[in-house]
Parts: sequence; C-alpha cells; structure tokens
Amino acid sequence: MRLLEIKPDLTQRELAKELGVSIGGLNYCLKALVQKGWVKMCNFKNSKNKFGYAYLLTSDGVLEKTVLASRFLHRKMSEYEALKREIKVLRQETKAVSNRPGMAMRVQIEPDIEV
Repeated sequence: MRLLEIKPDLTQRELAKELGVSIGGLNYCLKALVQKGWVKMCNFKNSKNKFGYAYLLTSDGVLEKTVLASRFLHRKMSEYEALKREIKVLRQETKAVSNRPGMAMRVQIEPDIEV
C-alpha cells in the first residue's frame, strides 16, 4: 500500500516488478484491496493506453495502512525487547561458565554491545 501511495500511476507490470511478485498475484491482491475499499482504481480517460489506470489509496486505505504499520512496529519492538532479554541471559550464562575454576577451555565473552 505504501508503494501505491507513493507511485499511484505505476502499471500492474511495474508494480509487480517493484514488489517482486507475479502480475497475476498482484492483480489478485489489488482486486482484494479494491473490494475492501482501501484502493480505488481510476482510468485515465485521455490516455492513449486503454489500460492506463492509477491505483489510489482511499481514506480507509490510508487509515488501514497506518493501523498495519502500527501493528508491525509494535510486533517488531516486542521481538526486539525479547531478543535483548535473551542476549542478557546468554551473556550471564556464558560469564558464569567462563568463571568456573578448572575450566580447560575458556569461553571468550564478546564486549557488551548496546542493542
């Protein structure tokens, strides 16, 4: 939806290429977005190209894009915090193992990297 907002006049072929999907797959998704009311398909009446369309985000589409972006960021921040906790635990475990007396092989601890 971000690409449609930035470049509404791209053809389906150009959109598919930029997104790395097939034209058929893109067409299927565009139709679903139109059905949901998130995208509006406008024909260029003065275009020599009979297939000249612009794909415009509707106000509902802009709202949904914002909601999706918010959910995505929330999920990524949760993953980030979980990874930070896991790294902290692993560092503590590694430090505990490396401090045991009589260890034949010492475990080298990476310097603290701010994550």
